[in-house]
Amino acid sequence: MTTHVNCPHCGQTVPWTPESRWRPFCSERCRLIDLGDWLDERHRIAVVDEQNNELDTAASNQLPVTRLINH
Repeated sequence: MTTHVNCPHCGQTVPWTPESRWRPFCSERCRLIDLGDWLDERHRIAVVDEQNNELDTAASNQLPVTRLINH
């Protein structure tokens, strides 16, 4: 049984097989549009800022911030 996925750009159903040259995209056009979106920074991967994360943890635990920063 062949697995099908939706093209991330247009939503068209694409079979997940070696013959599907542009998978997970339905075509080279959709693949290039998606690549352009990444290059133009319209897509981003979220990154946790460790320094701000420590400050948030200190606030939620009601610990002095200096104690966490100067450990």
